[in-house]
Amino acid sequence: MNSLLLIVLTYFGFIIAYKTYGKFLGRKLFELSNKNKTPAHIINDGVDYVPTRKSILFGHHFTSIAGTGPIVGPAIGVIWGWVPAVLWVFIGSIFMGAVHDFGALVISSRKKGKSLGDVTKDIVSPTSRVLFLLVIFFLLLIVIAIFAMIIGKLFIMYPASVFPVWMEIPIALLMGYLVYKKNMNVKWLSIIAIILMYFTILVGAVYINDFHIPEIFGLQEILVWVFILLIYAFIASILPVQTLLQPRDYINSHELLVAMALLIIGLLFAHPTISAPAINTAVKGAPPILPFLFITIACGAISGFHSLVSSGTSSKQLNEEEDSLTIGYGGMLLEGALAMLVIVACTAGLGDAAAWTQRYADWASASGLGAKLGAFVDGGASFISHIGIGGEFAKTILAVFIVSFAATTLDTATRIQRYVVSELAEGWNIKPIANKTGATLFAVITALLLALAKPGGAGAMILWPLFGATNQLLAGLALLVITVYLAKKKKPIVYTLIPMIFMILMTGWGMVYNIIKYAGNSDWLLFVIGIIIMILEIWMIIEAFKAIKNSKKIKETIES
Repeated sequence: MNSLLLIVLTYFGFIIAYKTYGKFLGRKLFELSNKNKTPAHIINDGVDYVPTRKSILFGHHFTSIAGTGPIVGPAIGVIWGWVPAVLWVFIGSIFMGAVHDFGALVISSRKKGKSLGDVTKDIVSPTSRVLFLLVIFFLLLIVIAIFAMIIGKLFIMYPASVFPVWMEIPIALLMGYLVYKKNMNVKWLSIIAIILMYFTILVGAVYINDFHIPEIFGLQEILVWVFILLIYAFIASILPVQTLLQPRDYINSHELLVAMALLIIGLLFAHPTISAPAINTAVKGAPPILPFLFITIACGAISGFHSLVSSGTSSKQLNEEEDSLTIGYGGMLLEGALAMLVIVACTAGLGDAAAWTQRYADWASASGLGAKLGAFVDGGASFISHIGIGGEFAKTILAVFIVSFAATTLDTATRIQRYVVSELAEGWNIKPIANKTGATLFAVITALLLALAKPGGAGAMILWPLFGATNQLLAGLALLVITVYLAKKKKPIVYTLIPMIFMILMTGWGMVYNIIKYAGNSDWLLFVIGIIIMILEIWMIIEAFKAIKNSKKIKETIES
C-alpha cells in the first residue's frame, strides 16, 4: 500500500471522529458547559492551579502524554505487520484512548482537580482510592526511573541533541516571563521561540555533535545523566507551572508540529510503498500477537499514563470546561496521528523488504532501545531528505524531537508523583512527605534507587517488562472509574464499559502470561511485583462492582 494514501485516509478519519463522536460524547455523555467553574478559577493558587488559554494547555497536555510512547510502541508493534498496528492505533485512539483521556479530564475538573486516584474515593469507595493510588505510584516510579535512563541513553546515542535540548530551558523560562509578567503576544513569542529552537538544533548538528560527559566518582556516563536529569525533574516539578512547564511544553508542541510537517511534506515527495508485511505472526522469539499487540502499542492507541496527566496537571489548568474536548479527546487523536507517522516511517522509510527484514528479523533485534528509536529516526530522516534536509541535521531534528518529549514526560510524571505521594502521606499522616518539597524529594529518590538497583544502571530496566502491562491495566481501571461515575449519574455507560472490559481482559491476559514466564525463569522480583499488581487490580474491580450494585439499590429505594 502507498504510505501517503494510508496517512491521508487515517488523518481524514481522525478529523471526522473528532467532529462527530468526540462532540457527541461532550454534548450527550458529559454535558460540557462553560457555566461550570473549573478548579483553575476556584482555587487559582498561582503554582498548580492556573487558568490557562486553550492553545497553551493543549501544548502542555499533548507533549506530556506523547513522550516517547507513540514512537517506541508502534516502532516495535509493526513487527507483527503494519495492518494490525494501523487498525489498533486508528480504532483504539477514537473509541478507547480519546474517550479515556477525555473522561479523566472532565471528572477531575468536576472534582476540584483531584487526581483520578483520589476521586476514586468518592466515586467507588475509600478502599479503592488507596488501591488505585498504589498502582499509580508503582507505575510512575517505573516511568520516572526508566525515562531518566532513556533520555541519558538518547544523549549518548545522539550527542548533537544535548545542546538544543538544554537550551530549550532558558528559552522556555524567558517565554514564560514575557507572557505572564509582561503580557506580551504569545503568538509572536511562539514563532521566535521555535526559530531559536531550530537554530540551536543546527548548532548542535554542526558544531556540538560529539559531546559526552566523563565518568564522575566512578559512575558511568548514563548514570551521571540520570543524576542530572532527576535534579532537573525535582526543580521543574516544584516550580509554578507557568514558569517552566507550560512554556516548555508549548514550545515542544510547536516543535512537534514542525517535525510532523517536515515528515508529511517529505512523505508527499517520497510517498514510498510500504515494504513491511501486512501481517507477520511468525516472529522468532516474540510473544503472541494476542494480547501483546494491545500492550506493546500503548501511547498512540490508549495509555493509562494519560489519565494521570489529564487528572494530574491538565485539569488544574483548564480555563473553561468546554476546552476539555479539544485537550482531552483532540489531544489523543493527534497522538494517534503521530503514531501513524511512526508506523509509516518504520514500514516504508527504511527501504525495500530486505532492509525492513534486516531490522525486524526477530523480537530480540526489534525490541532493543537502539533498534526501535533508530528505525524511526532513520526512516523519518529518509522522508525529510526528499525536501533537501539530509544527513546529520535531519537526524538531529528527530532526535531532539524524541528527547524533548521524553523530558516533558519525565518532569510531568515527577509532578504527578508528587501529588500521589502527598495524597497517600496525608491519608496515612506521614507529615515529612506530605508537603510539596518532601513529596517531590521522595519521588526522585525512590526513582534514583530503582535506577541504581543494579551495577551499570540496569536497575531501572529490570521492571520494563511489567511497565507495558501495568500501564494498560491502569487504563482499564481508569475506564472502570469513569464507567462507575457515569452509572451514578444515570448516563449510558456502553461507551466506556466496552473499552474497559476489552482493556482489562487483554492486559490481564498479558500480565498472567508474563507472571508464568517470570516463574519459569525464576525471576522472582518480577513475579512478586506482578502478583501484587494483579491482586490490587482484582480487588479494585470488586470494589467498583460493589459501588455499581449499591447505586442501583439506592435508585430502587428512591423509586419505591
